[in-house]
Amino acid sequence: MAEPRPGRPSLASLAGLGALVVAVSLASGWWSRNQADRLGGEVAALAGPGDIQLLASDTCAPCVVARGWLQRNAVPFDECSIERDAACGERFRAAGAPGTPLLFVRGRLQLGFSPERVLAGLQRGA
Repeated sequence: MAEPRPGRPSLASLAGLGALVVAVSLASGWWSRNQADRLGGEVAALAGPGDIQLLASDTCAPCVVARGWLQRNAVPFDECSIERDAACGERFRAAGAPGTPLLFVRGRLQLGFSPERVLAGLQRGA
């Protein structure tokens, strides 16, 4: 095998760096999912009927993520479509939000979805 030229990384060092990047990425994804799942039980325990309203758009990928997380964790929530429900669309426009998902957690506005912020909103209102 030829010696690497001075100042240039070897193939072995590049492969090692690539493996490290992949390992860190996988560990980070696992940590995030584990934290979100752990929070699910806490959110479900604090949330009651009517505490969480999800204003969603029919073409919103983050809305699918939010809905799926809430359903997987048996968190009670109400949902409406800003395109199909006139009252929902009006509430969305009145909030002045730049996009969806838009959540109201115990009446307080949250733009975007974060299990941590939903939990914090429920704890503040408890």
